Amino acid sequence: MFTGIVTDLGEIRQLERRGDLRARIGTAYDMAGVDLGASIACSGVCLTVVDKGDDWFAVDISAESISKTNIGDWAEGGRINLERALKVGDELGGHIVSGHVDGVAEVVAMTDEGDSTRVTFRAPEALAKFIAPKGSVALDGTSLTVNEVDGCDFGINFIPHTKEVTTWGRVAIGDRINLEIDTLARYVARLAEFD
Repeated sequence: MFTGIVTDLGEIRQLERRGDLRARIGTAYDMAGVDLGASIACSGVCLTVVDKGDDWFAVDISAESISKTNIGDWAEGGRINLERALKVGDELGGHIVSGHVDGVAEVVAMTDEGDSTRVTFRAPEALAKFIAPKGSVALDGTSLTVNEVDGCDFGINFIPHTKEVTTWGRVAIGDRINLEIDTLARYVARLAEFD
């Protein structure tokens, strides 16, 4: 489990095709405190540490994960949002995030509003019903509040701090973004199916 509060910007140092895709990711985390087998959210995708060094860790990524996320767009030298798994007693500053990406949204518009940037995303039709104004979503692993919803499109406002400490300062129209809907929305919708 995660909170959607990004704690490091990782750098993709190496991508290697094996049976699965192995990615080596540079990090500022103290890797002495990260065990093999630990979970780290990489742009919102919960991945398992399979190897590590002083300033990097490696993860193996299955074809299933690649097909459901934007990992297929990763390139060496690219930056990704990182978050270590939630520990009992940690501050819950965002919302409960599982790291199980539901689909990929597309950036369809951007507008500067003062120092902030309003970004409009287009969600897959099957996921749009789970997104509500003032509800939460995780986009590339970042816990965010939805401002407005119009069909499959929804808007998020990014303040300067968020743009500085995450990958959101580099976003562009056409980017494919990992989308995890709010867990509560998923269960409410499922329960409504039985009424």
